[in-house]
Amino acid sequence: MIVVSDVHGALEPLRRLAASGETLIILGDLVNLTDYRSGEGAIADALGLEFAQSAAEARASGDYAEMRALWAERVGDQSDEVRRSIGDSLSRQYEQVGEAIDGGHGYVIHGNVDRPELLMRSLPAGFRYVQGETVEVEDFLVGFAGGGVSTPIQAAGEVSDAEMTSLLGGLGDVDVLCTHVPPAVQALRTDVITGMEERGSDPVREYVLARRPRFHLFGDIHQAQATTWRLGATRCHNAGYFRATGRYLRLDATGVRPAR
Repeated sequence: MIVVSDVHGALEPLRRLAASGETLIILGDLVNLTDYRSGEGAIADALGLEFAQSAAEARASGDYAEMRALWAERVGDQSDEVRRSIGDSLSRQYEQVGEAIDGGHGYVIHGNVDRPELLMRSLPAGFRYVQGETVEVEDFLVGFAGGGVSTPIQAAGEVSDAEMTSLLGGLGDVDVLCTHVPPAVQALRTDVITGMEERGSDPVREYVLARRPRFHLFGDIHQAQATTWRLGATRCHNAGYFRATGRYLRLDATGVRPAR
């Protein structure tokens, strides 16, 4: 099976993987809200590239107060119109993702920038949204728990620690745990380009230590300090920032290895 994360609208490489005939697992962030390198994405579509770049810089530095001030100045009393415009851009992106993976087969969870309802509606036949489910895939029992950790943004794709604990508790023991977010391990949640220590998931870390899956696969951190880690008995692997690198993971009976 092939595992990708943080697609953020990288349609052509995603199309090639879907057409390979292998099971494709997508660990969230299918659409591009803002590319922090260029500013491109749904926010730029709605509010312009210059604003998107400024807001992205504030978010990347963790300055949520500055980000809110930028939004208040730019949006003013047009917040409903802007939200609709961003939603329309994301809807178009989901349609394009659905077209790109049509004809393939696999499983999908959402990430922090995703809108789960739009994501579910966009999936073609052959792909299933599997939040909180376990699935037998090529002799592995795989458990899925998507969503980003809670932040002051309160995005639709975020889940609370309580919700994540409940999702994981419903999985039981699995061979492979698939999440969008990393466990709360400093090296796995630190982005070496932005210098930010993002918030990893304490419930995921606790689940891995208690349930001891063979592998934990995740994304979310684009330029992680460490992309592999042993947490207790479990091998943890960041599937990569697919939009920027085209990197994915291949999982089979021999283990997990990165590929492009």
